[in-house]
This record gives sequence, structure tokens and C-alpha cells, in this order.
Amino acid sequence: MKNNLSNPTLYLLSVSAGLVVANLYYNQPLLHDIALDLKVTDAQVSNVALSTQIGYALGLLLIIPLGDKISNIKIIKIDFLVLVLSLIGAAFSHSLIFLIISSFLIGFTSTLPQIFVPMVAHLSNDETRGRAIGIVMSGLLIGILGSRVLSGLFGEYFGWRSVFYGAATLMALFFILLNAKIPEIKPDYKESYSKLMKSLWFYFKKDPTIRLATLRGALAFGGLSAFWTTLVFLMEDSFHYGSAVAGGFGLFGVAGALGAVYVGKLNNRVSKNKLIISGAILLILSWLIFLVSSHSIVGLIIGVILIDLGVQALHITNQNIIFSKNTEARNRVNTIYMVGFFIGGALGTSLGAIAWNSFGWTGVSVLGLLISVTILIVQLITSKRII
Repeated sequence: MKNNLSNPTLYLLSVSAGLVVANLYYNQPLLHDIALDLKVTDAQVSNVALSTQIGYALGLLLIIPLGDKISNIKIIKIDFLVLVLSLIGAAFSHSLIFLIISSFLIGFTSTLPQIFVPMVAHLSNDETRGRAIGIVMSGLLIGILGSRVLSGLFGEYFGWRSVFYGAATLMALFFILLNAKIPEIKPDYKESYSKLMKSLWFYFKKDPTIRLATLRGALAFGGLSAFWTTLVFLMEDSFHYGSAVAGGFGLFGVAGALGAVYVGKLNNRVSKNKLIISGAILLILSWLIFLVSSHSIVGLIIGVILIDLGVQALHITNQNIIFSKNTEARNRVNTIYMVGFFIGGALGTSLGAIAWNSFGWTGVSVLGLLISVTILIVQLITSKRII
């Protein structure tokens, strides 16, 4: 199979993926500032992050399967319009409920990177697919982590609303670039939308590798979300730092995310089982370090690098596994995987807030450790039977 994806287009998709997915995470370092501005508690304002992730999971479920039925260009045009309006709505919010609704819509429409990943898998050949997915995932992961840095800085010095105004402007600019540069893919699926959605269950039921990849991804992202949601509270409680410092931890996570391209290449040469076990071990180590680092900035920095390396190793390997099969339904199998992934994130956000309010940083660290150990146990039990 010929590789139909040029490097300039691949890197445009990578940058775009990072900027779009960043919309999901701008609010996390700002939660304390938003709580003060809207006069609500830290527990109440955590619903802003939760609603964003729930919206994203639903957007994945309802929008991304359309990539197997409708032109990618049509999806991008409609999605960007609603996304820009939602970001502007968040910036104008003067009540918690309106911000929660706007955040839900931001999450719902920030699903485009999950169109991009199956797109590069479709346009690449077997020899270049791992590298291409790794490059897009590298951009996506840097967007996730870098978003916290930017939002923390802008939030502290220009107010939290400036972050959403800036994001709306970026989305409008990149819509123009994508519309001009990305290749159009016209899928062959001709059945109705209801049959398209019903087929999700068919693929989930028939392929155990999809189910296991979804479970691993959900657990890993649940732990990561618990960490980032509660880090800003730890910064205030133990170090008396603001959102800029909490967001600045994303810089250290970027160092881990830069390894995404390397992990993608390793998927063509190293056993998937070894990569998954290695990722789980990295997560366990990161949470052990977090557990003893409630008053150590250095410990937290080391933990951030390890946790992001571990999550990316699991995530990219999971996607390589599911994209290697069911080539006619890559958007649908990606939907199954990513819906589970972000449901895990939403649960991790909620459980992280509960653990923080009940047991402080020790509770959050024990939660993350239990989640990571579960990933390793599941993989050890199933690795000899199913990748």
C-alpha cells in the first residue's frame, strides 16, 4: 500500500490535534481562580472539568463514527463552528451552571483529533502507520500538557476568561488552514446512522482486543485525570502557589510526550505485551513517587514525566492494536476505545476530587496507585491469550 500522507500535512494534523484537544484541559489549572470569581467551592467547580470530559465522551460516541460514513471535511466544518461559539460562551460565563453547559459543549466538539488519528492510519501504509500515529499523538499529548501551562499563565496574569477568548481565536485560524490543506476522505459506508451506531456494539462484542485496550486506556487516563484535577489544589494547600505554577508542570509532562514518536516506532519492532507492561510499571512508579512528594516539587516533577511516559506508551500501543484490525471501521473502533478512555477520565476526575476532599494528597496517590496496579494485573492475566 502506498503512503498518501505528506510530512507537511502530517505535522499540520499533529499541531491541530494538540490545539483542539487543549480546549479540554484549559480549565484544570484555572479551577481555583474560577471558584473564587464565581464564589463557589473547589468541589463544586470540579464539575467544570467533569462536564468537559463527559461532553467529550459523548461527542466521541455520537460524532466520530460518522467518519466511516461522511466526508471528513464536512464534519470538520460543522464541528469547528460549534466549538468556537462554545469557547466564546465559556468566556462570557458569569454563573457556574452556564460555564458547566459551555464546558460540556467544548468537550462535545473537541473530538476532531479522533478524526485525525484514523485519518492518518488510513492514509499511511503498514510500514509508516506507527510513526504517523506517534507524530499525531505527540502533538495531541503536547497540546494536553501545554494547555495547562498556557492557561495557568494567562489565567494568573490576564484572568481566566482570556484563556477561552484566545482559544476561540486559535480555532478559527486553524479551521482555515485545515480546510485548505487536508485531503478529503469519502467513506464507502452507505447504511443509516442508526445502523452505523448499532455496529459499535458488534465490533465491541466480537473483538476482545478492543475491549482490553479500552479497559487499559480508561484506567490509565482515569489516573492521569485524578492527578491533574487535584494538582492545583495541592499547589495551593502545600506550596501556596497559584494556577501558573500548577499549569507549569505541563512543561515537564511535555518531555514525556515528546517520546510519543519513539513509542510509535517501537510498536513496529517490540512486543505489544512488553510495551504495555512497561507502561503500567512507569505508572506505578510515578504514583509511588507522588505518594511521598506532597511537599517536594522535585518529586512531583519526576512523577509528572513518568506518568505521561506511561500513559503515552499504553495509549499509542492500544491504538496500534485496534487499528491493525477492522480497517473498514477504524473510526468506529476508535470511538469505542476513546469513549471508554474519556469515561475513565471523567471517573478519575470525580474520584480524584472525592479522594482529595476526604483524604488529601495521600488519598489521591493511593487511588492512582490502585488504578495502575490494576492495569498491570489485567495485562499479566490476559497477555498469554490476547494482545
